[in-house]
Amino acid sequence: MDNRTELDRTLGFAVLQHHARGRLARLGPVLDTILSAHAYPPVVERLLAEALVLTALLGATLKDEAGQMTLQAQTQGGPIDLLVCDYKNGALRGYVQFDADLLAETPADPTLFALFGTGYLAITFDQALTGERYQGIVPLEGASLADAAQTYFAQSEQIPSLVRLSFGRDADGRAVAGGILLQHLPEGEEGRERLHTRLDHPEWTHVETLGRTVRDAELTDPALPMETLVWRLFHDEGDVRVLGGATLARGCRCNREHILSVLARFPADERAEMADGTGLITVDCAFCSVSHAIRAEELDAAVD
Repeated sequence: MDNRTELDRTLGFAVLQHHARGRLARLGPVLDTILSAHAYPPVVERLLAEALVLTALLGATLKDEAGQMTLQAQTQGGPIDLLVCDYKNGALRGYVQFDADLLAETPADPTLFALFGTGYLAITFDQALTGERYQGIVPLEGASLADAAQTYFAQSEQIPSLVRLSFGRDADGRAVAGGILLQHLPEGEEGRERLHTRLDHPEWTHVETLGRTVRDAELTDPALPMETLVWRLFHDEGDVRVLGGATLARGCRCNREHILSVLARFPADERAEMADGTGLITVDCAFCSVSHAIRAEELDAAVD
């Protein structure tokens, strides 16, 4: 039986005996809401769904509730021009810009290179409390977005990692996506002696092998509790702990108050140039495909 409580949430866990940590994420109604705002082709839908799951997996690690995590892929030479997703206190949003003509020429199941050509993946963590920003940038390499994320962890974080992402639709046509992020704790964390990072550490090889047994259907099955999935994968591995998680929501922030505050920062002459012949300034939100019409007098009142 479909269990909607197993959707739109993340769950952290730790395999203590092997010094590994992990996180699961599963999206349902939130994903449907984001995708329904756009008439994306199936290939782009899948790409954005996987990117949103990856964003949830990474964003849920933020300890600063006011902080933000942003995932961006920008390219040259492929049909995808730009992919942007972000996470803030459990709220997700994302969109894709693409060339429809170039996309029509790609195979039905394109590689990452076929979609992006030459490009990069940038992952940025902004800490609101401290004002600190951390950004890692790596080439978009591998067969999938999950492969590119593993490259990010290997090069920017030097942490052995496994990323699996899956997307599908149920019998009623509702979108469901899920993913797992599994990592070997850097030596020196949790009281361990500080040594150089080893991507081929025997502990990690064992945990990675177990992680790779997870099936796409398990990642996207709303009837399968995430705690049960963790048990299936690691029940023979000693002390395995569930670390809690986050509830996910759609998080577009294009309300009128925010738009007014942004437009109010422009000088009066520039605001006048933005307005059409009837005095309206139209602001389009790329994330939710909604147009907001702002009257000049409304904006002037906000400035005053």
